[in-house]
Amino acid sequence: MTVLLMTPPMTQLNTPYPATAYLTGFLRSRGYEAVQRDPAIELFLEMMTAPALEIIRQHVEENFEHLEDDELPDVIFNFLAEFDRYHQTVESAIRFLQGKDPSLALRINSRRFLPEGPAFDAIAQMEAVSGDVLQAAFGNLGVQDKAKYLATLFINDLSTVITQGVDPYFEVSRYGEKLAAANPSFDNLYDTLMGEPSFSSEILEQLVEQYLEEAQPSVVALTVPFPGNMLGALRIAQTCKAINPDIPIVMGGGFINTELRALKDPRVFEFVDFICLDDGERPFITLLEFFEGKREIDSLMRTYFLAEDENGQACVHFNENSELHDIPQTDVGAPVYDGLPLGEYLSLCEMLNPMHRIWSDGRWNKLTIAHGCYWRKCSFCDVSLDYIDRFDAAGADVLVDRIEELIEETGQTGFHFVDEALPPKLLFTMAKRLIERNVVISWWGNIRFERTFSQARCQLLADSGCIAVSGGLEVASDRLLKLMKKGVSVERVAQVTKSFSDAGILVHAYLMYGFPTQTEQETVDSLEMVRQMMKQGCFQSAYWHRFVATIHSPIGINPEKFGITLAERPEILFAENDVDFTDPTGTDHEMLGEGLRKAIYNYMHGIGFDQPMSFWFSQPVVRTKMKKDMVSKAINNLIASNEE
Repeated sequence: MTVLLMTPPMTQLNTPYPATAYLTGFLRSRGYEAVQRDPAIELFLEMMTAPALEIIRQHVEENFEHLEDDELPDVIFNFLAEFDRYHQTVESAIRFLQGKDPSLALRINSRRFLPEGPAFDAIAQMEAVSGDVLQAAFGNLGVQDKAKYLATLFINDLSTVITQGVDPYFEVSRYGEKLAAANPSFDNLYDTLMGEPSFSSEILEQLVEQYLEEAQPSVVALTVPFPGNMLGALRIAQTCKAINPDIPIVMGGGFINTELRALKDPRVFEFVDFICLDDGERPFITLLEFFEGKREIDSLMRTYFLAEDENGQACVHFNENSELHDIPQTDVGAPVYDGLPLGEYLSLCEMLNPMHRIWSDGRWNKLTIAHGCYWRKCSFCDVSLDYIDRFDAAGADVLVDRIEELIEETGQTGFHFVDEALPPKLLFTMAKRLIERNVVISWWGNIRFERTFSQARCQLLADSGCIAVSGGLEVASDRLLKLMKKGVSVERVAQVTKSFSDAGILVHAYLMYGFPTQTEQETVDSLEMVRQMMKQGCFQSAYWHRFVATIHSPIGINPEKFGITLAERPEILFAENDVDFTDPTGTDHEMLGEGLRKAIYNYMHGIGFDQPMSFWFSQPVVRTKMKKDMVSKAINNLIASNEE
């Protein structure tokens, strides 16, 4: 039995999404023949060729023939006006971003080689505020990085051309996302799938036909990590069924696990045969045993399939099978990247910020240290779901063994540990093992800014190869932090982030606004805290997220405990996750959010630290009550405690 595993478009362009790599390794360890492909990256690369641009131009001209030049969207006008240059340079730019033609950097940096569309306006906007930002960011010697940034802007322009002029569902990393995310009805997706295929869909179909011909699979498995992957997954399934109506198609992944837990629409099963929830290893093995005739269908584990109700009507059935247990982390094995085009991914530079670059620059081996979250208390998090709630860790030696296996296979020593929150005790032990076994890697991941990360332990992590961490700073209000059940204080976060930074580790902070009962005062105080912490060098990068209530979080389950009322929801036949709510506090989070984003953008570029809080907002706001020396005192207290 041969299993073909695929990641639908679109995901990150710089590195493979790890789900199929994990399942491929696991299935092979159990004696199955597993083959994996990444149509996400291959679709993008097919669209970024000179012949593809010719077809794109034809579509654009047809779609906008009713408009005069001065009525065209800027990116479309620029694409048509500069088409010969786009046509000439697109394949060279892609090769450069793949690391195959580094000498091209000097031509790109001349600013005369690549055509420059609206994406390049960001440079002019920054220069209007702070002078020559490219010189400041890259100097005279950062030739490759500067060219990578400019080439990324070039790719962004072309992607926008495709979205606005050819295929409205094409968006890098968010392919058709709005059709699936928290959509209670399957109608929009179904109508799209039943309609004329888009330009990108036609290319995707050709790729899938090629994969089926090469692999001759007995089963096709699709991972759907994000809402934006669902349209691509169903297109792939549709193509597979058109070629071979009898081939079983199985679907799972993060989006499925989070948003399809109340699935009722039988039309989904016109495209797929089985949908598995949560960790895929045990449900998928159980399914394969069913296909082999070793199990009955009613013994499947956490699996949706189509059945008949008492009236003989087709209905969605879910089989739980609580007698079976998930595969422990010690037995899931290491990911295997065989079958993925590791040399074809693009190393991008999307922001002039060293921490943001890590997400899109370089190819990372992705590995999980532990399943679930060791804390699993945060009130805004989906702690009721398996991927958070069930904590299971492998030992440090097992992890280092897997790290060495991946280095041997891929030739890459960069690792992204993709845990919800890296467990400190295991992390410190793993760091010691890496050093003891002389395993040289660079790694980063998500943590909680808790007191166990002392200066000495942060230095240990740095010595083991840690280059960056991200974590939830959220708000500068101990009241809200307690309501969130974060288990940290404002002072403690300042001290921990400073300890990481002093060890030479880049720090990215997740920030939140719009939390239930959050006041304008608390929001402005949060910004003042961020200003102080960034000025003191506690962290180098941050992003403000607007709070969203989800049905699987403590807030979504018990909203009255947090002072809010959830909006009435329609009948859920397809996806469900985010839910609107009413907060009687009445804070204008929309206005505040614009100011928060403006401020953090400038702070990350080292600008505006001396501006008052009111400078960033379009309307008058309250004065901060945060003491101007709050962060410096916290850091001094840390220094004093270390000297004692």
